Amino acid sequence: MITIDAKDMHYKELNKIIRENIASGIKNFFLENVNGQYYIGDGIKGDDITITVNGVPGNDLGVFMDGPSIIVNNNVQDNVGNTMNAGKITIKGDAGDVVGYGMRGGRIYIRGNAGYRIGIHMKGYNTQIPVIIIGGKVGSFFGEYMAGGVMVLLGLNNSEELAGEYFGVGMHGGTIYLKKKIDFSKYSKEVEFLEANDEDMIFLKKYLIEYANDFNLQAEDLINGPFYKIVPSSARPYAHLYTSSAL
Repeated sequence: MITIDAKDMHYKELNKIIRENIASGIKNFFLENVNGQYYIGDGIKGDDITITVNGVPGNDLGVFMDGPSIIVNNNVQDNVGNTMNAGKITIKGDAGDVVGYGMRGGRIYIRGNAGYRIGIHMKGYNTQIPVIIIGGKVGSFFGEYMAGGVMVLLGLNNSEELAGEYFGVGMHGGTIYLKKKIDFSKYSKEVEFLEANDEDMIFLKKYLIEYANDFNLQAEDLINGPFYKIVPSSARPYAHLYTSSAL
């Protein structure tokens, strides 16, 4: 275990220290006084490595990460988990924009709200299923061009509006689950709004229990009650733009 005081430290120096210590066999890191440093955990491999961040990390936290766990005891900025392959990022505050862009595997759990374009181009890889669970609400373009994986929006902050505009635009794979029923008529016409079935709940249960444990919540409160799901109505939502109607 090692504790690193990141106060006034350049992000390159911080990430160099982390990588050097991983190479020497250190598995657990505690980063203190983090204030906007970029690229923490980027490209790091190994499912036995844990990085705990006290402070607010900068953009691109956990990009290309392949196995480690990152715990942030505060808010995070943009581009968390960009093209993440495996591992887990736990955020005890709010997240910025573009969480999980092109995410191929692993889990991102956010206790609070998240910004715009969450889960865009999220796809999965082979048998990997990327999962994002958000406790609060999100901004516009949620699930834009989503091609695979799972996102769960819980709405625990009792907001009347769970999401902004352009929900699920271009979505052609994956599943979005909602804890609350919403008026979906104003959202994308390329997706279907359904009630989750028993099979869905069996799948979700293990992730919701893990989420509840991470944030000291009652798992029963998350699991009980109806869930709703959004799935794409077509695997090619824009096919009509590129093909002729005349045969």
